Amino acid sequence: MRIKLVVGILLVVLGIVALAYQGITYTSMGKGFDLGPMHVATEKTHHIPLSPILGAIALAGGIILLVVERKRLGHAVAR
Repeated sequence: MRIKLVVGILLVVLGIVALAYQGITYTSMGKGFDLGPMHVATEKTHHIPLSPILGAIALAGGIILLVVERKRLGHAVAR
């Protein structure tokens, strides 16, 4: 039962992050060269887009899991 609760919370958080940032950006170091005492390096920025639809689906799935788990916990306490 606790696994569904943790997965639901994780999906809600990931859905909110995906909707807020709409992608992941990172920088990688490229090849450089040495010219005497100088060192020249290149940086390349990469962007991995995240669809807002993906974020909305994760958010909705997390909310559904939390609601279902809460109903089950409520029934267990009532008995």
